[in-house]
Amino acid sequence: MTLARPPFSVRIGHNEPYDHAPYDGVPRHLVGALQWWVSRHFMPDNEVVVEICLRLRKALLPGQTAYDALVGADGMELLDVVDVILGWEQPEDGEYAELGGDYEGHLARILDAAGSAYRVNDAGDGLEERIVPGVREAVSQTIDEASTAPDAGSAADHLSLSWQAAYGLHPDPVRAYSEAIKAVESAAHVVVEPNNSKATLGTMLRVIRDASHKFTTTLGGGSTAPVEAMMRALWEGQTSRHGGQSGTVPETLEAARAGVHAAATLVQWFTSGAVARVP
Repeated sequence: MTLARPPFSVRIGHNEPYDHAPYDGVPRHLVGALQWWVSRHFMPDNEVVVEICLRLRKALLPGQTAYDALVGADGMELLDVVDVILGWEQPEDGEYAELGGDYEGHLARILDAAGSAYRVNDAGDGLEERIVPGVREAVSQTIDEASTAPDAGSAADHLSLSWQAAYGLHPDPVRAYSEAIKAVESAAHVVVEPNNSKATLGTMLRVIRDASHKFTTTLGGGSTAPVEAMMRALWEGQTSRHGGQSGTVPETLEAARAGVHAAATLVQWFTSGAVARVP
């Protein structure tokens, strides 16, 4: 991250330039601002603070109130509190209208200014890890386009869930990878195996391998090789799909995130017509 201009002390050579790379966790300079943001959402005697402590399994110290526990949280625990506030589901009577979402974007500006490795997600209902904006926007565009594609099935929903599981505050690599595969299966089904109600990415790979002449792409002069290679890498990379005597090895977070982006590319290819059956 960069600032509009270096601080005065840096410009005159008194201090070294600040490190503007995204900060993991909650660096010292961000703690107070986040605690202030949390405090704006509650009154000390508000019963909702007790419910949030229970949801987060937060044990109170002797003499400590639930309000003090939430407002005084630190580190990843503080991010958990922030995430709960963002995602709070309002009761029908709207009793806690101050909860849920990042009204007026205050939290987003705090995280941006502090150089945090986390950001408010596009839905405004939780935190996610910050990545290169262009990459995030490309995946978001693919999700939007898949949601309106007539033959994409539930590809958009699966890709969105995959993204959340890969980049949310508490990543779930196994689910992220599984949802990525489901997204591709949904997008590719009508193109590759429209008459097979039990089609999987594995069966689709066999069809493309054995009948490549039935398909064409806008890549590499119509060759299906790039598509098959990416689908195969995604399929074979799911280490937790089946059990075995050697034990199941869950996907790593790095593998899951790579799978999300591979899936986004494949979903875009299939929903845009870049991969199609030969007329």
